Amino acid sequence: MLNSIYSEISAMTIQENVPLAPLTTLQVGGAARYFAELRREDEVREAAQFAKTRSLPLFVLGGGSNLVVADSGWPGLVLRIAIGGIASPPATSPGATGATGNAVLFSVGAGVNWDDFVAQAVAQNCAGVECLSGIPGSVGGTPVQNVGAYGQEVADTIESVRALDLKGDRIVVLPKPACGFRYRASIFNGTERGRYIILRVNYRLQRGGAPTLKYADLQKHFAPKKTPLSLAETRAAVREIRRSKGMLIVPGDDDCRSAGSFFKNPVLSAAQFKELAERAASKALEIPSYPALDAQHKVSAAWLVEHAGFSKGYAAGAAGISNKHALALINGGGARASDIVGLKDEIQRGVQEAWGILLDPEPVFVGF
Repeated sequence: MLNSIYSEISAMTIQENVPLAPLTTLQVGGAARYFAELRREDEVREAAQFAKTRSLPLFVLGGGSNLVVADSGWPGLVLRIAIGGIASPPATSPGATGATGNAVLFSVGAGVNWDDFVAQAVAQNCAGVECLSGIPGSVGGTPVQNVGAYGQEVADTIESVRALDLKGDRIVVLPKPACGFRYRASIFNGTERGRYIILRVNYRLQRGGAPTLKYADLQKHFAPKKTPLSLAETRAAVREIRRSKGMLIVPGDDDCRSAGSFFKNPVLSAAQFKELAERAASKALEIPSYPALDAQHKVSAAWLVEHAGFSKGYAAGAAGISNKHALALINGGGARASDIVGLKDEIQRGVQEAWGILLDPEPVFVGF
């Protein structure tokens, strides 16, 4: 009845009681009361109005790679944004619209698979996102968390974000400064959480630019190589490193049934880092770290987890830690969301007891 009534005013289809676990990489969680997959901006506005007029809570689902859905599911409307398209000037036309010198502007639909966009950028010899290869999920999710890895983050290249402003019921273009990017954070998961639905993202990359080689594993990987590296070589190396750590989605690999890195690397003040270093010294250990901000230090969450007694392969019933990466909590098969959250809580308690630091989770928790 619901679908037939709504189809009179829109081609959009609203489904009922749609399981969400198969739409996530962790593969846990219940069903959405209502669900819609949307490929056009006008459909997104109509769906948002549908939720508003019925006082339904709204959740926007991207690639499903960075979230934990509650066993009870979602009591309102889940929107899966499937807006496609990657627009950029041809590689043979450096003076075309969207290019300024060596800078090239890519306008990418929120529903585009992130790694597909990275592959196209690298194929066009455009630098800026090559170290973000292999990250699962959709383009629309990247500004929310300011996705980053191996020496790059999307805030380095995002020029603007096109979004539906639910507060004003209008489409807006937010320039980079308005997005409030910080380490794994933005206004979209912070001060303005729930206000915007991201429709497109504009990235400014550098055609002919050199690859970024800040990450230690990348430097080690290419240490024997003397000739200049290509973006394609860097992308291939990043994907191989991610695969070795269980951070690349490989069908049939149980270690890939995860939400990626589950905890953020803590950023500490100088005083906090000093206290942590003293704790480590008392245990004859040395903290691996690097400066993150002025007078602050970013510390490896994986190191803290492993040195709090949670080794790779640790299991707690059907939930566990990847055999390849200490930060990846996995669904070992048949796990429920409550199992994942229980393991998360156990690790947080253990790290806080051992190191005096409360780890901050990276995934979005839906329906809890």
